[in-house]
Amino acid sequence: MADLDSEPIRILLADDHEAFRMGLAALLGTVQGIDVVGEATTGEEAVVLALRLQPDIVVMDLNMPDVDGIEATRRIVATSPHIAVLVLSMYEDDDQVFGALKAGARGYLLKGADRSELARAIRSVSSGEAIFGPGIARRLVAFFASRSAVESTVFPELTEREREILDMVARGLSNTEITQRLGLSPKTVRNHVSNIFSKLQVADRAQAIVRARQAGLGGERRGPRE
Repeated sequence: MADLDSEPIRILLADDHEAFRMGLAALLGTVQGIDVVGEATTGEEAVVLALRLQPDIVVMDLNMPDVDGIEATRRIVATSPHIAVLVLSMYEDDDQVFGALKAGARGYLLKGADRSELARAIRSVSSGEAIFGPGIARRLVAFFASRSAVESTVFPELTEREREILDMVARGLSNTEITQRLGLSPKTVRNHVSNIFSKLQVADRAQAIVRARQAGLGGERRGPRE
């Protein structure tokens, strides 16, 4: 039970379906310690109201008119990083889930979550935790388990750091971009790349990218860069 002396958790709801939004507001209105302070019907309105109302949490749908929920999440987190975004969506595909997380969402539930699950997620996110519905959690575990397995078994002749850099090379990052992301010196990155080429017995970056992507590294391709 929530502490009666504590401040309520202030919630902004962002969903373009009026009936669902009103039902959600009514549902959360029955939960002690939670206060719905505003409702947004578009992504743009969610960004504006979040800045103005400064809620503790924005409960965000992803399929929103004007500006979608992922972009709205990105803008809210950029301007008010103390505001937590909890996604409540009917979508559970990887693009939506990981897009929302990359944008800064701290939790992801599927629509259909019951009152207790919603309340628990809101309180968890409010206290700084990350929270995911059971289906989303299984998807995340499977994704990272498979990625870890791929990265640990391919190119055993490479060190862990070299595999990490090869993965970035395969995504089309330049040495300069790798340097910035890993916080290494340009010379260190050049040496790692040279060692990778030598160990893989490839002549250049393009050949290294082909080898890496055939082995499952690289994710979304941006094209080779010098």
